[in-house]
Amino acid sequence: MTTPRSVSPGRRAAWALLAAAAAALGGPAVAQEPATPLQMKPCRLRGVEHDAQCGVMRRPLDPTRADGPQIELHVAVLPAIARHKKPDPVLFFAGGPGQSAIDLAGPVSRMFQRFLNRRDIILLDQRGTGRSAPLACESESPTRPLADQVDNERQAKRLVACREALKKLPYGDLRQFTTTIAMADAEAVRQALGVGPVNVIGGSYGTRAALEYMRQFPGSVRRAVIDGVAPPDMALPGSFSPDAQRAFDALLTACEEDAACRRRFPSLRLQWKAVVASLPREVSVAHPVTGREERFMLSRDMLVAVVRLPLYAPTLASALPYAISEAAAGRFGAILGLATAMGSGSRSLDMAMGMHFSVVCAEDMPRLAASGDKPGADFGEVALNQYRETCEGWPRGQVPAAFYTVPPARSPVLVLSGDADPVTPPRHGERVAKALGANARHVVVPSAGHGTMALGCMRDVVYRFVDAEEPEAALQGVAADAQCVGRLPRPSVFAPPVAPGTPDPVWPPEPPPVPKPAPLPDPSRYSKADR
Repeated sequence: MTTPRSVSPGRRAAWALLAAAAAALGGPAVAQEPATPLQMKPCRLRGVEHDAQCGVMRRPLDPTRADGPQIELHVAVLPAIARHKKPDPVLFFAGGPGQSAIDLAGPVSRMFQRFLNRRDIILLDQRGTGRSAPLACESESPTRPLADQVDNERQAKRLVACREALKKLPYGDLRQFTTTIAMADAEAVRQALGVGPVNVIGGSYGTRAALEYMRQFPGSVRRAVIDGVAPPDMALPGSFSPDAQRAFDALLTACEEDAACRRRFPSLRLQWKAVVASLPREVSVAHPVTGREERFMLSRDMLVAVVRLPLYAPTLASALPYAISEAAAGRFGAILGLATAMGSGSRSLDMAMGMHFSVVCAEDMPRLAASGDKPGADFGEVALNQYRETCEGWPRGQVPAAFYTVPPARSPVLVLSGDADPVTPPRHGERVAKALGANARHVVVPSAGHGTMALGCMRDVVYRFVDAEEPEAALQGVAADAQCVGRLPRPSVFAPPVAPGTPDPVWPPEPPPVPKPAPLPDPSRYSKADR
């Protein structure tokens, strides 16, 4: 924590008036000095070939107390290579909530490589993430026992311990990490960098951040791209179940309609029902990292939580039919291995869970009663109950009523959805696009999961939308550019190689033939003496 600057009584009074005015307008009660230029210095970022520029900005932890504790916001800029670059950089918001934008520098620089020809890319570690007053729980080893990884009760105890540890930090007021406050930080960074209207791009939770940035500072946005929309009025823990159920049902249906998948897994739905009905049961599984054999009790809640994870990425989901068939045969290694494959130890996918719950508990949980979401048949209320338990004791920040609104967009917005997305499917993007009005265009990618911007031609669709000089040209070009999404293939179903001539499996397996009883001996074959 940095030492608070001394503040004169006159300035305190002026900031108090500004704070009251901001609160009346439904924005954050910001009470701080005008932004000062960021001192940027050359730096190296993981996964980025060229030098970046990095800097730190101080901000009040509590925006209503400019003379209170301060936090440091870490900012990185990936510079354009052109000598005469465009004046409108890209401002990228990471997902989660809880991801670090700066840790994503490598993937972002590759995904938006065309932008870097003439536009800078700004990466801001949102408060609570990365290096900006991080609310990270103790990292867990990927080699810890599988029973520990899938046990919801153990995870809940860890989160309680994490919450209490975070509250003891110098910036441990967990109420000060809402999206509304964080977007006021982002605007201060934009001003400090001295750049004009920016092109906002966000994925997953980053779409909520982008929508809130547009709501508070519409004049600061030139274009916006939101991919996998998490609307501000979305009750995330309640929508987990129906959205995951939709994606899972679609996976089963796709297998039934695909000749190769149907031939290889002819009874997939029956197998899945049989697996669920067999739980709880003790299973024996080789740990996917250590290779050691482990035995533990697997419950239904554990299984559905495990199955949900691969649905995020169609390439992983394509192996679910095989994993389900293996589980039906009593072999659970494949299905648990798919769950641990999400992230694969990548630092860029780490989340600051303290920030995650500070956002969800304050913004989503109060909306549960009004959400109208019904639990899915398989996924039930597993995720919802976990969030209820954690949020019960989590400090909640104040969220202005205006946060839950999506005003008509003043500038063009490209809304992207993956039709196979298990967490932010098209129903959310469609609703937001309608609220944004005439300046929004919604594109649904049929074969995509959670996140579409990195897929094939979608990079070009995003680039052309942002790069178009005139707003009308950007909006009109979407329909023609996005026709390519219909040609993006769904990953083919995974099946391990088998020896030529091996018959396709049948489920349930036919029982072994019952041996016929041996015939009784013929008495005529024996002499009277033998008898």
